[in-house]
Amino acid sequence: MLVACGVPRVNQSPSTPDLATMPTAEPITLTVSAAADLNYVFPAIGQLWEQETGHRVTFNMGSTGQLAQQIERGAPVDLFAAANKKFVEDLDAKGLVHSDTKALYGVGRLTLWQREAGTHEINDIKDLLKPEIQRIAIANPDHAPYGLAAKEALQSVGIWEVIQPKLILGENIKQTQQYAETGNVDVAIAALSISVEKPGKWVLVPEELHKPLEQMLVVPKSAPHPEAAQQFAAFINSETGRPLMRKYGFILPGEEPIS
Repeated sequence: MLVACGVPRVNQSPSTPDLATMPTAEPITLTVSAAADLNYVFPAIGQLWEQETGHRVTFNMGSTGQLAQQIERGAPVDLFAAANKKFVEDLDAKGLVHSDTKALYGVGRLTLWQREAGTHEINDIKDLLKPEIQRIAIANPDHAPYGLAAKEALQSVGIWEVIQPKLILGENIKQTQQYAETGNVDVAIAALSISVEKPGKWVLVPEELHKPLEQMLVVPKSAPHPEAAQQFAAFINSETGRPLMRKYGFILPGEEPIS
């Protein structure tokens, strides 16, 4: 999914070029490959970036695993924002990214999400065993970090094997929630960052049930505009970007969790 938009001002670090020194005569367009759970917050940050710099950002949203494969094949990506840091670290081990640009931007959370019209009461992950819950959507755990976390959570409470016949797999976390929005499934194990944007009923999945979804960004060595990409990365974690990130549930260590 491609989303073109502009993008917010950052706290400058010594290793990051100042926005004021960036060339302005020729606006550039950054290409950002981002996990699908960033579908709402990154375009909002992109609009602020455009207002600040005059530059633009095109977002390629999808499954982290599939986006990582594109970078391995040499895709000209300026910034990669993964839903699990393991994918960034794997690319780093292969020498495909600038190691000194790796940075966490949040820890993701799972939700049990239903549309407002849903009639089934879901308060706990074990409620998925209820016979009236016939279809459950999760992202494909083979390449989607949120899908793998969902599988881990279901395994932790001992119901993964039992509910296999109920599972519908989405290509990424956004498609997974869309299955629930349209009524094609009764409930989706979704991402907090998408759940807070959509009208519906949701509860958090206890984070101790799965490995932490530590989400990381990095500048690939294939980046056409590496300096601007590094600046945008800093902007995401700046005083302007962090309030938006927190609004969508991307909390960094030391920050107050979403209420």
